[in-house]
Amino acid sequence: MSVLQWISPLYALSGFCVGALVGMTGVGGGSLMTPILVLLFGIHPATAVGTDLLYAAVTKSGGTLVHGLNQTIDWRIVGRLAAGSIPAAALTILALSHVNASSDASRALINDVLAAALLVTAIVLIFRRWILAVYAAHIGQLDARETMAFTIAFGAALGVLVSISSVGAGAIGVTALLILYPQLPMRRIVGTDIAHAVPLTLAGGLGHWILGSVDWHILFSLLVGSLPGVFLGGHVSVRMPDVVLRLLLATILIIVAGKLVL
Repeated sequence: MSVLQWISPLYALSGFCVGALVGMTGVGGGSLMTPILVLLFGIHPATAVGTDLLYAAVTKSGGTLVHGLNQTIDWRIVGRLAAGSIPAAALTILALSHVNASSDASRALINDVLAAALLVTAIVLIFRRWILAVYAAHIGQLDARETMAFTIAFGAALGVLVSISSVGAGAIGVTALLILYPQLPMRRIVGTDIAHAVPLTLAGGLGHWILGSVDWHILFSLLVGSLPGVFLGGHVSVRMPDVVLRLLLATILIIVAGKLVL
Protein backbone atom coordinates (compact mmCIF):
# COMPACT_ATOMS: atom_id res chain seq x y z
CA MET A 1 0.00 0.00 0.00
CA SER A 2 1.39 3.41 -1.03
CA VAL A 3 1.60 6.39 1.29
CA LEU A 4 -1.24 8.15 -0.56
CA GLN A 5 -3.52 5.17 -0.02
CA TRP A 6 -2.96 5.56 3.73
CA ILE A 7 -4.34 9.11 3.62
CA SER A 8 -8.10 9.46 4.05
CA PRO A 9 -9.20 12.90 2.79
CA LEU A 10 -12.01 13.28 5.37
CA TYR A 11 -9.77 12.38 8.31
CA ALA A 12 -7.04 14.67 6.97
CA LEU A 13 -9.59 17.50 6.66
CA SER A 14 -10.67 16.90 10.26
CA GLY A 15 -7.05 17.01 11.35
CA PHE A 16 -6.61 20.28 9.47
CA CYS A 17 -9.67 21.90 11.11
CA VAL A 18 -8.69 20.81 14.63
CA GLY A 19 -5.07 21.79 14.00
CA ALA A 20 -6.23 25.26 12.92
CA LEU A 21 -8.25 25.67 16.14
CA VAL A 22 -5.30 24.49 18.22
CA GLY A 23 -3.08 26.99 16.43
CA MET A 24 -5.58 29.79 17.11
CA THR A 25 -6.42 28.99 20.73
CA GLY A 26 -3.54 26.87 22.05
CA VAL A 27 -6.03 24.26 23.31
CA GLY A 28 -8.74 22.07 21.88
CA GLY A 29 -6.85 19.13 20.38
CA GLY A 30 -8.18 16.36 22.60
CA SER A 31 -11.33 18.35 23.33
CA LEU A 32 -12.35 18.31 19.68
CA MET A 33 -10.65 15.40 17.95
CA THR A 34 -12.15 12.60 20.03
CA PRO A 35 -15.74 13.95 19.73
CA ILE A 36 -15.26 14.37 15.97
CA LEU A 37 -14.15 10.76 15.61
CA VAL A 38 -17.05 9.55 17.75
CA LEU A 39 -19.88 11.74 16.46
CA LEU A 40 -18.98 12.32 12.80
CA PHE A 41 -17.22 9.09 11.90
CA GLY A 42 -18.90 6.65 14.28
CA ILE A 43 -15.59 5.44 15.70
CA HIS A 44 -15.89 3.50 18.96
CA PRO A 45 -15.05 5.87 21.86
CA ALA A 46 -12.20 3.66 23.08
CA THR A 47 -10.54 3.67 19.63
CA ALA A 48 -11.15 7.40 19.27
CA VAL A 49 -9.49 8.11 22.62
CA GLY A 50 -6.51 5.83 21.96
CA THR A 51 -5.92 7.24 18.48
CA ASP A 52 -6.30 10.82 19.68
CA LEU A 53 -3.81 10.30 22.52
CA LEU A 54 -1.05 9.27 20.14
CA TYR A 55 -2.08 12.08 17.78
CA ALA A 56 -1.65 14.54 20.68
CA ALA A 57 1.71 13.03 21.68
CA VAL A 58 3.09 13.61 18.18
CA THR A 59 1.67 17.10 17.66
CA LYS A 60 2.66 18.37 21.12
CA SER A 61 6.20 17.04 20.71
CA GLY A 62 6.75 19.78 18.16
CA GLY A 63 5.45 22.37 20.60
CA THR A 64 7.69 20.98 23.33
CA LEU A 65 10.73 21.27 21.06
CA VAL A 66 9.96 24.92 20.33
CA HIS A 67 9.38 25.78 23.99
CA GLY A 68 12.47 23.83 24.99
CA LEU A 69 14.65 25.79 22.58
CA ASN A 70 13.14 29.02 23.91
CA GLN A 71 13.76 27.85 27.50
CA THR A 72 10.10 28.31 28.45
CA ILE A 73 9.64 24.95 30.18
CA ASP A 74 10.00 24.37 33.92
CA TRP A 75 11.19 20.76 33.93
CA ARG A 76 10.94 20.55 37.71
CA ILE A 77 7.17 21.07 37.47
CA VAL A 78 6.94 18.67 34.54
CA GLY A 79 8.60 16.03 36.72
CA ARG A 80 6.14 16.63 39.56
CA LEU A 81 3.14 16.38 37.25
CA ALA A 82 4.51 13.24 35.61
CA ALA A 83 5.16 11.66 39.00
CA GLY A 84 1.42 11.67 39.50
CA SER A 85 0.08 11.35 35.96
CA ILE A 86 2.14 8.47 34.55
CA PRO A 87 1.38 5.97 37.38
CA ALA A 88 -2.27 7.09 37.35
CA ALA A 89 -2.47 6.61 33.58
CA ALA A 90 -0.93 3.13 33.89
CA LEU A 91 -3.41 2.14 36.61
CA THR A 92 -6.31 3.53 34.56
CA ILE A 93 -5.26 1.54 31.48
CA LEU A 94 -4.92 -1.54 33.69
CA ALA A 95 -8.45 -0.99 34.96
CA LEU A 96 -9.75 -0.52 31.40
CA SER A 97 -8.09 -3.77 30.36
CA HIS A 98 -10.52 -5.62 32.64
CA VAL A 99 -13.50 -4.04 30.89
CA ASN A 100 -14.74 -5.22 27.50
CA ALA A 101 -13.83 -2.23 25.31
CA SER A 102 -16.60 -3.02 22.83
CA SER A 103 -19.33 -3.32 25.46
CA ASP A 104 -22.14 -0.82 25.90
CA ALA A 105 -20.94 -0.14 29.44
CA SER A 106 -17.48 0.85 28.19
CA ARG A 107 -18.98 3.09 25.50
CA ALA A 108 -21.25 4.78 28.05
CA LEU A 109 -18.41 5.30 30.55
CA ILE A 110 -16.12 6.96 28.02
CA ASN A 111 -18.95 9.08 26.59
CA ASP A 112 -19.99 10.31 30.04
CA VAL A 113 -16.44 11.11 31.17
CA LEU A 114 -15.72 12.79 27.83
CA ALA A 115 -18.86 14.94 28.04
CA ALA A 116 -18.05 15.97 31.63
CA ALA A 117 -14.45 16.81 30.69
CA LEU A 118 -15.64 18.94 27.77
CA LEU A 119 -18.02 20.89 29.99
CA VAL A 120 -15.30 21.49 32.61
CA THR A 121 -12.93 22.65 29.87
CA ALA A 122 -15.58 25.04 28.50
CA ILE A 123 -16.24 26.47 31.98
CA VAL A 124 -12.52 26.96 32.55
CA LEU A 125 -12.14 28.73 29.20
CA ILE A 126 -14.99 31.13 29.96
CA PHE A 127 -14.40 31.78 33.66
CA ARG A 128 -10.61 31.33 34.00
CA ARG A 129 -9.97 34.87 35.26
CA TRP A 130 -12.82 34.66 37.77
CA ILE A 131 -11.61 31.26 39.02
CA LEU A 132 -8.11 32.62 39.52
CA ALA A 133 -9.42 35.73 41.28
CA VAL A 134 -11.63 33.73 43.67
CA TYR A 135 -8.78 31.36 44.48
CA ALA A 136 -6.36 34.22 45.15
CA ALA A 137 -8.88 36.00 47.39
CA HIS A 138 -9.88 32.99 49.50
CA ILE A 139 -6.83 30.71 49.53
CA GLY A 140 -3.77 32.55 48.30
CA GLN A 141 -0.34 31.10 47.62
CA LEU A 142 0.62 27.71 49.05
CA ASP A 143 3.95 26.94 50.68
CA ALA A 144 6.58 24.92 48.81
CA ARG A 145 5.65 21.52 50.27
CA GLU A 146 1.91 22.03 49.68
CA THR A 147 2.56 23.19 46.14
CA MET A 148 4.57 20.07 45.34
CA ALA A 149 1.95 17.76 46.89
CA PHE A 150 -0.94 19.41 45.03
CA THR A 151 1.02 19.36 41.76
CA ILE A 152 1.58 15.60 42.04
CA ALA A 153 -2.08 15.07 43.04
CA PHE A 154 -3.31 17.16 40.13
CA GLY A 155 -1.03 15.21 37.80
CA ALA A 156 -2.64 11.98 39.03
CA ALA A 157 -6.12 13.39 38.39
CA LEU A 158 -5.05 14.38 34.87
CA GLY A 159 -3.63 10.90 34.30
CA VAL A 160 -7.01 9.31 34.98
CA LEU A 161 -9.03 11.90 33.06
CA VAL A 162 -6.81 11.98 29.98
CA SER A 163 -6.47 8.18 29.78
CA ILE A 164 -10.26 7.77 29.72
CA SER A 165 -11.30 10.79 27.65
CA SER A 166 -8.11 12.26 26.09
CA VAL A 167 -9.33 15.64 27.41
CA GLY A 168 -7.85 17.80 30.16
CA ALA A 169 -4.19 18.40 29.39
CA GLY A 170 -4.87 21.80 27.77
CA ALA A 171 -7.10 24.44 29.31
CA ILE A 172 -7.60 22.59 32.60
CA GLY A 173 -3.88 21.95 32.96
CA VAL A 174 -2.93 25.57 32.26
CA THR A 175 -5.48 26.90 34.76
CA ALA A 176 -4.28 24.54 37.49
CA LEU A 177 -0.67 25.59 36.92
CA LEU A 178 -1.66 29.26 37.07
CA ILE A 179 -3.23 28.58 40.47
CA LEU A 180 -0.31 26.55 41.81
CA TYR A 181 2.50 28.68 40.33
CA PRO A 182 1.19 32.27 40.04
CA GLN A 183 4.74 33.64 39.95
CA LEU A 184 5.55 31.93 36.64
CA PRO A 185 5.09 33.93 33.42
CA MET A 186 2.37 32.67 31.07
CA ARG A 187 4.82 31.44 28.43
CA ARG A 188 6.48 29.11 30.94
CA ILE A 189 3.07 27.91 32.17
CA VAL A 190 2.01 27.03 28.61
CA GLY A 191 5.39 25.49 27.74
CA THR A 192 5.38 23.39 30.93
CA ASP A 193 1.82 22.19 30.30
CA ILE A 194 2.63 21.18 26.72
CA ALA A 195 5.84 19.41 27.79
CA HIS A 196 3.96 17.38 30.41
CA ALA A 197 1.24 16.49 27.91
CA VAL A 198 3.75 14.60 25.74
CA PRO A 199 4.69 11.79 28.19
CA LEU A 200 1.12 11.68 29.53
CA THR A 201 -0.57 11.27 26.15
CA LEU A 202 2.19 8.93 24.98
CA ALA A 203 1.74 6.70 28.02
CA GLY A 204 -2.02 6.67 27.62
CA GLY A 205 -1.80 6.15 23.86
CA LEU A 206 0.64 3.24 24.16
CA GLY A 207 -1.62 1.71 26.79
CA HIS A 208 -4.60 1.93 24.44
CA TRP A 209 -2.44 0.46 21.66
CA ILE A 210 -1.71 -2.54 23.86
CA LEU A 211 -5.46 -2.84 24.45
CA GLY A 212 -5.99 -2.75 20.67
CA SER A 213 -7.82 0.59 20.62
CA VAL A 214 -5.64 2.58 18.20
CA ASP A 215 -6.35 2.96 14.47
CA TRP A 216 -3.03 3.72 12.75
CA HIS A 217 -4.64 4.57 9.41
CA ILE A 218 -6.78 7.27 11.02
CA LEU A 219 -3.83 8.52 13.05
CA PHE A 220 -1.65 8.99 9.98
CA SER A 221 -4.39 10.83 8.08
CA LEU A 222 -5.07 13.15 11.03
CA LEU A 223 -1.40 14.08 11.31
CA VAL A 224 -1.16 14.84 7.58
CA GLY A 225 -3.93 17.41 7.95
CA SER A 226 -3.10 18.83 11.35
CA LEU A 227 0.42 20.11 10.66
CA PRO A 228 -0.58 22.72 8.05
CA GLY A 229 -3.69 23.47 10.12
CA VAL A 230 -1.62 24.43 13.16
CA PHE A 231 0.59 26.65 10.98
CA LEU A 232 -2.42 28.46 9.45
CA GLY A 233 -4.20 28.80 12.80
CA GLY A 234 -1.15 30.38 14.36
CA HIS A 235 -1.20 33.13 11.75
CA VAL A 236 -4.96 33.72 12.02
CA SER A 237 -4.84 33.96 15.82
CA VAL A 238 -2.92 37.22 15.77
CA ARG A 239 -5.87 38.86 13.98
CA MET A 240 -8.60 37.72 16.40
CA PRO A 241 -9.16 38.85 20.02
CA ASP A 242 -8.35 36.20 22.63
CA VAL A 243 -11.79 36.46 24.25
CA VAL A 244 -13.50 35.72 20.91
CA LEU A 245 -11.36 32.63 20.37
CA ARG A 246 -12.00 31.31 23.89
CA LEU A 247 -15.76 31.88 23.68
CA LEU A 248 -15.89 30.25 20.24
CA LEU A 249 -14.09 27.15 21.46
CA ALA A 250 -16.12 27.00 24.69
CA THR A 251 -19.38 27.19 22.72
CA ILE A 252 -18.27 24.36 20.45
CA LEU A 253 -17.30 22.21 23.46
CA ILE A 254 -20.68 22.75 25.15
CA ILE A 255 -22.56 21.79 21.98
CA VAL A 256 -20.42 18.70 21.49
CA ALA A 257 -20.86 17.64 25.13
CA GLY A 258 -24.61 17.89 24.71
CA LYS A 259 -24.51 15.71 21.58
CA LEU A 260 -22.50 13.05 23.41
CA VAL A 261 -25.02 12.62 26.24
CA LEU A 262 -28.18 12.77 24.11
